[in-house]
Amino acid sequence: MLNMSHASNLQKERRMQQEIVDYIIEGSAVMLHDPVARHDFLSIFTEATTDTARGAVIIMHGRGYHPDWPELVYPLRTGLPDYGWHTLSIQMPVLDNSASFYDYLDIREESYPRIEAAIHFLQQKKIKHIVLLAHSCSVHMAVAWLDRHPQARIHAFIGVGMGSTDYGQPMLKAFPLEKINIPVLDIRGEHDYPAVIRNAPRRLKNMRQAGHPKSAQQIVDDADHYFTQQGDALLSHVANWLKTL
Repeated sequence: MLNMSHASNLQKERRMQQEIVDYIIEGSAVMLHDPVARHDFLSIFTEATTDTARGAVIIMHGRGYHPDWPELVYPLRTGLPDYGWHTLSIQMPVLDNSASFYDYLDIREESYPRIEAAIHFLQQKKIKHIVLLAHSCSVHMAVAWLDRHPQARIHAFIGVGMGSTDYGQPMLKAFPLEKINIPVLDIRGEHDYPAVIRNAPRRLKNMRQAGHPKSAQQIVDDADHYFTQQGDALLSHVANWLKTL
């Protein structure tokens, strides 16, 4: 059950929505419905620019940001269409600026109906191949959802900066990557957070236990956790891996 004492900050989410929706140049703002919380949330749908689309990538931004975040989300959501992938960047639940990693763990379940609404939207467009891509804190939400829905209608998962936490708040349990039976890309920056780097061998071991031949672990040179000025490099890595599917 969702811990309602740690419900997300809907007012903050609405403020961010008002600030960005009028400035969306590439793609279209789409309001999706969360049937559990009974409110709509912002997403941005960008169509593939190629003659034939390969599928769609659902993009989940990091903690406290929004679906048009310029540093990491924008390069992916506007760049992947040139490689034949529609993108649907969705607003994730947000908390006050002072919220910690553990606070966000308390609202993981708020992300589940948003992921499912995004999948439903793409299925309504007759899109069959759907990839889930999450950054930072949203990786915890995405993996928890995948663990709960092992037969989910997702064809691959990309975790960017997997395993990020706050200082003094370690992960309570390892990602159950050995149970995820779809291709997984674990990608991080060369100068990512210490926890992301430190736990990489364990993540790789668990991915190998799952045994999917297309799963991979990659490092983007000179990139930090937020891929500052390295969005194009991240895009290239992600697009090239998607070609292998």
